[in-house]
Amino acid sequence: MSAAAPDAATDREVTDPGVTAPISIVRANKGFKDTFAAFAIRNYRYFTMAHFVAVIALWMQRIAQDWIVLQLSGSVTAVGITVALQFAPTLLLGPWGGVLADRFSKRALLVIAQSAAGVLAVVMAVLSLSGALQVWHVYLVAFVLGLVTVVDQPARQVFVNELVGPVQLRNAISINSSIFQLGGMIGPAIAGIMLTAVGGGWAFVVNAVACVFTVTMLAVMKGSDLVRSAPAPRSKGMLAEGARYLVRKPAILYSTIMASFVAVFALSLPVMMAAFADHVFNSGAGGYGLLNTLVAVGALIGALASTRRRELRLRSVVISAGAYGAALVVAALMPSMWSFSAVMVIAGFASLMFLTGANQLVQISTNMQIRGRVMSLYVMVLIGGQALGGLLIGWAAEHLGPQLTLLLSGSVPALAALVVGIILARRGELMLKVNLRFWRPADVLRIVQR
Repeated sequence: MSAAAPDAATDREVTDPGVTAPISIVRANKGFKDTFAAFAIRNYRYFTMAHFVAVIALWMQRIAQDWIVLQLSGSVTAVGITVALQFAPTLLLGPWGGVLADRFSKRALLVIAQSAAGVLAVVMAVLSLSGALQVWHVYLVAFVLGLVTVVDQPARQVFVNELVGPVQLRNAISINSSIFQLGGMIGPAIAGIMLTAVGGGWAFVVNAVACVFTVTMLAVMKGSDLVRSAPAPRSKGMLAEGARYLVRKPAILYSTIMASFVAVFALSLPVMMAAFADHVFNSGAGGYGLLNTLVAVGALIGALASTRRRELRLRSVVISAGAYGAALVVAALMPSMWSFSAVMVIAGFASLMFLTGANQLVQISTNMQIRGRVMSLYVMVLIGGQALGGLLIGWAAEHLGPQLTLLLSGSVPALAALVVGIILARRGELMLKVNLRFWRPADVLRIVQR
């Protein structure tokens, strides 16, 4: 994607001679029948089935894990430490996962990662069901699971292109987000019931079984149908090459900058939901599961809406990040659990419009031979930021109170979106038009693109 038009996908090939191979950048499908067009591909259907089951189980494990830590320690900060330990390896080692994704088979890397995740789930299940689980056990397993994520996430991101090819990539990314949020809606609801009925240990059992199912689906995929790209040759400076590529592509750079603010301040919602359920609304495990489910409802709507997005623009990424921050600010001021929950549905919608838009823009703006490294840097910011945010938000929720912390969580991304918008406007990439002659709501404040 050229620097002159950093935020619009075009129908031409972009080449970077000597550095990366060309990639076709295509417009999104517009017809309703194309909303789930990627499902026509057999391997992608297998991947999606595994992804759906895995996401439900993963959300169940996350909810159970965070709630168990809160009950064992009585500390929201301890929940934040758990989140931080799980995400810290990506912050420290994430780019190396991208190098692996560019050099080796993505499917093989995913099989290894999911197998390791299954073993960790079994360990947690045994400790929890036997009554031997302690907080330090959770910390250790969370950290090791974070090491698994270093390999899993870049490989998973790039593998989607091998499954569907460049034509259906945007559609597949949006469907993946929809599946993730549908699982995020179902998983916490089941986990909330399970926590009160039989305890959280069985959530780890479910996740172990889901990992086995994922490995099975990966194994039965037809290798000849994959859209493979030539592996990047081993060379010095591979990480620096990825970083330079990211910095000189404005669409990637500004999407990553916005992701950093959102990740650090606004993506530690499980920590915040635990604090609100336990300390503000006194709704217990059931309320905690309900709050996470309602956030996922809004996120699912946002993910589905992203499949219908006609154009892929940097401005929509920045605006949706700002809207997400604004929604969190409003939620912090809500007086009851029901009004709070209603606003959090809106927050979930805005967050997924941002996350899917940023993910799509970064992937489509990146040539295939360097995509693993670029995506690993983006994921490092997105997930690693949550490592810092988990500690920050957990500490703030405990010492400043949940409402003030959520107000801070929303204000920073909203302000960052405003600043980035001004920077882009000054560079001529976004332009603000005010029309007071013929007043209509759509004309008072219109952000257009050159």
